[in-house]
Amino acid sequence: MATWSDILGDAPEFATRLRALFDAGTNKTIATLRRDGAPRISGTELLFDGGEVTLGMMPHSMKLLDVQRDPRVAIHSPTLEPPKDDPSAWPGDAKLSGTLRAIDPPAEGAFPGAGYFTLDITEAALTSVTGELLIIESWHPDRGWERRERT
Repeated sequence: MATWSDILGDAPEFATRLRALFDAGTNKTIATLRRDGAPRISGTELLFDGGEVTLGMMPHSMKLLDVQRDPRVAIHSPTLEPPKDDPSAWPGDAKLSGTLRAIDPPAEGAFPGAGYFTLDITEAALTSVTGELLIIESWHPDRGWERRERT
């Protein structure tokens, strides 16, 4: 599995833009898998901590129960509205997906029973608009950075 350091080292300009979108607001959206396999969407926060993406979950939360059972997740950056008069000025949406791996609680401020995780990244994606084109950039551990355009 890949870490944030891997993306930074392989595609630093892409990583910088992706992180800026995640840092644009506190609240991100995380998709987890319920016991029956159906998706669950929840709010979350995350940190870029050195070369890792880390996050925590409150004790007994449904998303914590989900990831303890199946650690696969997708995380979406805060949603920023495109400017109505200039959609090309929209910075885009960022997404990370992968598998959460439990880590030790932080030295200060940990909640008893909470879950603390780092994300082993299987994909990072950034979607934006330039003129009439939808730009889809992605990074995968086995392929690196790619850019596609759609009309």
